[in-house]
This record gives sequence, structure tokens and C-alpha cells, in this order.
Amino acid sequence: MKEKIFKISIISIGAIFTILFSILVIPEFLKNPDLIGAFGAGFVNPYSSGYSIDTICCWLILFFWVLYEYPKVKFGWVCLLLGIIPGVAVGFALYLLLRSKHIKEL
Repeated sequence: MKEKIFKISIISIGAIFTILFSILVIPEFLKNPDLIGAFGAGFVNPYSSGYSIDTICCWLILFFWVLYEYPKVKFGWVCLLLGIIPGVAVGFALYLLLRSKHIKEL
């Protein structure tokens, strides 16, 4: 895959996720700003629990990856914050872009 297609794909997926998150989640949270309840809502049935656990584990993988490559890839902490809000899709996308920039510089 060409680098340009890769970057456009990653940026597009991160942007689409952010837009959908803004449309679906933020208005509901503003109506009822219960952070604990919002977290618990991700575990209301086995299917949502599976997706929630997957998301949490993906963020933890991103966390350890950022720590592992910390001296080499700068601003990884921003990806961790974006991995919480709006979500891991955005955090991973940004980290891949930052990392690809670092790989070019080697």
C-alpha cells in the first residue's frame, strides 16, 4: 500500500469515528452527564461487554506501545488522551501517523 493511501485511510477512519462519536454520544452525555453510568452502559449485555472489553484492552495495548517507544516517538501521550475521548480509533490513528513520521526520519 502506498504511504499516501495509508495516511488518507487512517485520517479518514479517525475523522469518521470522531464525527459519529460527536453525533451519537455527546448529546446523550450532555442530557445525562453521569460518567459512571455511561461507563456501565457499555456492559449491559454480553455483546456490548465484549466490545467494551475489546476497547479497553486496545487502549491498554496503545498505552504500553507508547511507553515502549516513548523516547523515539514524541507526543504519544496526546494519543493516549485521544484514546479516552473521543476513542481508541482516534488515538491509534494518530499514533500510527506519528510513528510513520518517526520511521521516515531513521
